[in-house]
Amino acid sequence: MDKAQIREIVKRAKAGDRAAFTELVNLYSDRIYNLALRILKNPDDAADVLQETFLAVYEKIHTFDGRADFFTWLYRIATNFSLMKLRKNKRTVLTDEDLESNFDNPDQIQLTEWQARPLQGMLSEEFRRHLDEAVDSLPEIYKSVFVLRDLENLSIKETSKILGITESNVKIRLKRARMYLREKLAGYMKELVKESG
Repeated sequence: MDKAQIREIVKRAKAGDRAAFTELVNLYSDRIYNLALRILKNPDDAADVLQETFLAVYEKIHTFDGRADFFTWLYRIATNFSLMKLRKNKRTVLTDEDLESNFDNPDQIQLTEWQARPLQGMLSEEFRRHLDEAVDSLPEIYKSVFVLRDLENLSIKETSKILGITESNVKIRLKRARMYLREKLAGYMKELVKESG
């Protein structure tokens, strides 16, 4: 469906057309659920976020002014609900400042080279499990950027709009998320290289 068709459906939904709102739910439910599941790693929590998101959209669609894409506005709502639930489920929340010292001192970071990694090891179920655990352990401020950019394949601009941060900040957080994941997976990758050698 093209953007003009979506704008027309949104316009009808804003005017109170329930069938148009149902069309929006049908169009975006899978993507919102998958986004929430990637952030929260819990199907029940993802289902809650899906419901909360569309309830909020139903109540607030009249405030949507069309300056941003509807998709961006919707993803921002879903991301915010996901992050709120993530905060609620965790005892402590780390901020940028809490993590700056680890990432801004390159001497403390031990990067592992993965060029020799066997492809079959990277595609294995075990690797996926290790990767999922590493992504799940990402601090929230990096996890949301990583999920939107690398898992949902959104652009830097879209990610910036959804999270309400600058594009530069998106790039910095994404780089830090990738470094964090690389280090989290370093031990597993060393074992893969040993086994293949």
